[in-house]
Amino acid sequence: MSIADIKTSLEQKTSKTIESFKGELAKIRTGRAHPGILDQVHVDYYGSMVPISQVANVTLIDARNISVQPWEKGMGAKIEKAIRESDLGLNPSSQGDLIRVPMPALTEERRKDLTKVVRNAGEDAKIAVRNLRRDANEQAKKLLKDKAISEDEDRRSQDEVQKHTDRSIIEIDKLVHAKEAEILAV
Repeated sequence: MSIADIKTSLEQKTSKTIESFKGELAKIRTGRAHPGILDQVHVDYYGSMVPISQVANVTLIDARNISVQPWEKGMGAKIEKAIRESDLGLNPSSQGDLIRVPMPALTEERRKDLTKVVRNAGEDAKIAVRNLRRDANEQAKKLLKDKAISEDEDRRSQDEVQKHTDRSIIEIDKLVHAKEAEILAV
């Protein structure tokens, strides 16, 4: 293992952490409709639980409505029931084969609760990035101890790892602020 390997590993892991955080943010419901919100809802499909996106087309009708078009006729009622029983607080309605899922407007109190959830998720992502920094620095220290690198290379490596960590944390903060603004927008 070399310093370059440590940096490459750090960059890959932090980018995965940030992508995972973006996925978490997408699941947090705002007043606006987003088809990804139904990704976590699973429906019984011939005895196995599958995501709705595997048994139906999920699209946006407008800013506040999602449409779910089942691929099989018998799945409509099961999909509707799965959405209603999910913890998303949604109330779907059937219109023939099409299921409309209106997004209820958020109350001010609920918006504030959601901003706390976003901040906590952001803090968790920052902690994950800091843990990656610690691991990278420990790997560099091990190389120094094994005399594979010099003290100058270790110091330079730590500085570069810190700069990468700072950039990642700034990116996470930007994502948190953008999501908070989206949630608080009426």
